[in-house]
Amino acid sequence: MNLKYAGPKPIISHRGIEFDNNKEDKYVYLNVAVQILKSLNHEYIKDKIYTYDIKTQRLSNDELLRELRVHCSNIDELINVQNHNVEDDIEHMVKRAHENMILSEEDKSILEKNIQIMHDYLIQRSINKRAYYCVVDALANVIKKEKIDYIVVPMFQTFLHTLHSVQGSLIKLRQPMLSDLDIYKENDKLLIKLKIYNS
Repeated sequence: MNLKYAGPKPIISHRGIEFDNNKEDKYVYLNVAVQILKSLNHEYIKDKIYTYDIKTQRLSNDELLRELRVHCSNIDELINVQNHNVEDDIEHMVKRAHENMILSEEDKSILEKNIQIMHDYLIQRSINKRAYYCVVDALANVIKKEKIDYIVVPMFQTFLHTLHSVQGSLIKLRQPMLSDLDIYKENDKLLIKLKIYNS
């Protein structure tokens, strides 16, 4: 298994390959998610506030993978299943290209080649996505287990996206947990606060 940046979501057609910049590769958020998880995953003393300075330096791909294996013990299995799903999706895309009644035979052939060109790219995006959501789910489990009341992080898009994903994971737990995400200003800095409602 490899972790590396692939790129935004591809839009594949017989005219070529374009990219949807609104659908970024989850790899972009993985470093932040892993560092938040590292900051939360420790023993707690009741009613104490903990501060963790997230490194400005990005973790290497090897460090990310090492952390993933610590917090997501079944990551290799999850990625293997995900890869089979993407392979099935790619096969389905090729089949649909062949069955398309509007395209000429030449256009069908071009579309199939474009799909094949993007094969490894699509696989890498699926690996990154599975790794990211494994960390997000681990974060939700730590929040629940440790009864964490809130998390405050700097107002950057990567942090906002990651905490929004954590909200989604918290609501999907066996015993769902509600939360609020607020952006506020303190000492001339914009911050994000994820408030968790522990039962």
